[in-house]
Amino acid sequence: MTRTAPPDTAPEGASTSAALHTGTSDIRALLTRNLRQSGIYVAFVAIIALFAILTDGVLLSPGNISNIVVQYSYILVLAIGMVIVIIAGHIDLSVGSVVALTSAVSAVLVIQQGLPWWVGVLAALAVGLAVGAWHGFWVAYVGIPAFIVTLAGMLLFRGLTLRVLDNISLSPFPAEYQLVANGYLNGLLGGDGFDAFTLVIGAIAVAGYAVSGFRTRLARITYQQPVESFPLFVARVVLVGAVVMYFAWQIAHARGLPVVLIILAVLVMAYGVITRRTVFGRQVYAIGGNLSAATLSGVKVKSVNFWIFVNMGLLSGVAGVIYSSRINGAQPGAGNMFELDAIAAAFIGGAAVTGGVGTVVGAMVGGLIMAVMSNGMQLMGIDQSIQSVVKGLVLLLAVAFDIYNKRRAGASR
Repeated sequence: MTRTAPPDTAPEGASTSAALHTGTSDIRALLTRNLRQSGIYVAFVAIIALFAILTDGVLLSPGNISNIVVQYSYILVLAIGMVIVIIAGHIDLSVGSVVALTSAVSAVLVIQQGLPWWVGVLAALAVGLAVGAWHGFWVAYVGIPAFIVTLAGMLLFRGLTLRVLDNISLSPFPAEYQLVANGYLNGLLGGDGFDAFTLVIGAIAVAGYAVSGFRTRLARITYQQPVESFPLFVARVVLVGAVVMYFAWQIAHARGLPVVLIILAVLVMAYGVITRRTVFGRQVYAIGGNLSAATLSGVKVKSVNFWIFVNMGLLSGVAGVIYSSRINGAQPGAGNMFELDAIAAAFIGGAAVTGGVGTVVGAMVGGLIMAVMSNGMQLMGIDQSIQSVVKGLVLLLAVAFDIYNKRRAGASR
């Protein structure tokens, strides 16, 4: 008598094969889902390694790492606001002119009028808020596309900058004002040849990243969403922690913790919470992802768009203070091309051209990629024209990568 297996029972080899295929598919899906963000981190590390080799290690020297943070901090501040604008499906071409205007107002009050340094800071922030409200009104309530409104703003506020400064440069700022971008915290906790306080801050940052990542992982598991394996999660935390502590160790052996890095860290943490944990942040993603659906679901689109541009104006004011503090003055041509650097940082960091996608951390990584490339090419003595060509190609490839991901995702459905 010949026995036959029940019809609903698969051979053992087939079951194992199916299980392996399912596991492989899950891993492939997880990698594909995070390719836009994870890929940029890999590219960031690769670019650092490349320029470290090409510059014989000068790129990663303590003094140079500290300089990269200070020199490009205002672009990173602008990138925070710009990525939120882009997530909502807009663009802002005026931020460079707004940086120039806010720094000009601060210089006139502090340098020409002799007012306290903090009055100049508050005035710059107030002007930034006013400019943001101006843009927000025309975009949100009149309905003019942001591209047109901010293009007009780029011309308008550049002209106002020339009027405020009367076509001359103003300098210098008081020492207290210069500390915003050029100050360092050193020796608060001692240290033999290094700043212990910087290392403590770095360790706190790593611990916060680990706790936040673990809580996010638990939340995703609770809602039965796919997550990476626990060993992979631990490896990611260890890798990020190693990079952060290496960075902290290097600047601890330079001049200590830059004040501007503290400002930037506070902004990144604050806007990371705003974009991921608040109703406003979810509404920004909803508007950029599907405007019609967001409107039908009750999102107050006009109000959200208005505050998006107010926020961009505020951060432009912050960048104006940092930039004017960095160069110790105000110039009629300040902020030239800053908007393109901020836009490039957002797109390179994973923001989608069509909106609805992007993160603050991704924009920071994108900005740092631009900073490392610029700094590395300067150390190599590469001509400015070639630097512009390289930056343009990197931006083009980043956007092409985003479009490729979208097409592949559409084809797989």
